[in-house]
Amino acid sequence: MLFNSWEFIFLFMPIAFAGYFALNKMNQRTLAIWFLVLASLFFYSYWNIRYLPLILLSIIVNYTFGFLLITNQINICRRLTKYKLLVSGVVFNILLLSYYKYVDFFLDNVNLVFKTHYPMLDIILPLGISFFTFTQIAYLVDCYYGKVKETKLSNYFLFVTFFPHLLAGPILHHTDMMPQFSDTKNKKVNINNVSIGLFLFIIGLFKKIVLADTFAIWANNGFNHPIGLSFLEAWSTSLSYSFQLYFDFSGYTDMAIATAIMFNIRLPINFNSPYKATNIQDFWRRWHITLSMFLRDYLYIPLGGNRCGDFRTYFNLFLTFLLGGLWHGAGWTFVFWGALHGLALAIHRLWSKLGFKLNKVIGWFITFNFVNVAWVFFRAHSWGDAVHIVTGMCGFNGIALQTQLSNLLPSFIRSHISSSGTLKYLGDGTVLGTVEMALIMFVSFYMVLFTKNSNNMSIRKMAIINIFIFYFVIQSLFFGQNNSEFLYFRF
Repeated sequence: MLFNSWEFIFLFMPIAFAGYFALNKMNQRTLAIWFLVLASLFFYSYWNIRYLPLILLSIIVNYTFGFLLITNQINICRRLTKYKLLVSGVVFNILLLSYYKYVDFFLDNVNLVFKTHYPMLDIILPLGISFFTFTQIAYLVDCYYGKVKETKLSNYFLFVTFFPHLLAGPILHHTDMMPQFSDTKNKKVNINNVSIGLFLFIIGLFKKIVLADTFAIWANNGFNHPIGLSFLEAWSTSLSYSFQLYFDFSGYTDMAIATAIMFNIRLPINFNSPYKATNIQDFWRRWHITLSMFLRDYLYIPLGGNRCGDFRTYFNLFLTFLLGGLWHGAGWTFVFWGALHGLALAIHRLWSKLGFKLNKVIGWFITFNFVNVAWVFFRAHSWGDAVHIVTGMCGFNGIALQTQLSNLLPSFIRSHISSSGTLKYLGDGTVLGTVEMALIMFVSFYMVLFTKNSNNMSIRKMAIINIFIFYFVIQSLFFGQNNSEFLYFRF
């Protein structure tokens, strides 16, 4: 089920909210927890019920591993140590994730290298598997180090399945989330939290179905027809996807935090204006924050972090983001995207160690353009498509402007640039490189660079804000006829 769907907004969320707090009011705490668990499982299986057994299996197996780690009941096998139990649990999760995410990728590459003909299994990636798997790996590690003491099954089910974070994060820790559900004051409806939640939800809804889905039209047109893109068309394509992904993930994050806070639960901030970053390290401290922390804590540091000399530090950074790229998708373009970011982080660390500094504006310009170009490989259908778009961005296919935009330029510049009134490859009437696109991108640049993140907006004057909320609602409902999934659902 999608946050931006009519079913969620007008049916699921009101019923889940009313049922949960009604049961709490009747002092039926256990029933309230199971009600929210069942609602979350319905939310998950609404898309495809075939994968409901998968998440249930994952939860039961990980709960069992966690229970044994917490209670030290490892006498089922004399040779089974606590560390081996942890490794077994982590391996189970990795194998489960690998089967659904990487088997076809592996078979395809085996066929390519060894000229074999193994058939593809055509496995459909279950929604949210990367996120609920990483969440449970973090849980097992926390159990191993004694950070988790609770073994109640209903609470563990709720920890994993709580619907605001289930499909695309943030990646949570049991110790951060479950004490909030146990807090007595959080078992009652909090009008202030409901107001904050509605405010954030509407902003997120606006970002998703007004901004992100508008940029998606332009991005899809360009990435679906990458051959021969001119300079302006290629940049319009890449920037459209950069803004689509930004507003899509920002919108999702707002709505996830909003729905959780209406249940009096505070999720960790997962998105903090990443396009304001002035270096690549700063970008990853702002983009998908909980994923960055997971990769740091459970991959980079166990690899040795920065404790084994400079060369090993650079290698650990590179390998961490190489695997982070593979986590995002089973394809060589994702691996290359991860390698680009790993290399950039290693270079930035070396640059800082040597004592060099850049002007903040120059640093932002380099960082944003690096991220924008890297997104091309992240989004492209194939390596060849990515190369076509980057080639166009470098101007090797010429600089063709639409007539409307060309006429705005001085004549001595216009004489050296070819113009085109209609772009041949767009069949839906959408044109890349128009004045309208330029204006919307200018406004979007202003929004991502000079406005506050929605988590930092003041809500003291709700009477004034409600006017904007009403506007967002009308715009969102008008543009939201065709509900599109969030991009991070695919990862």
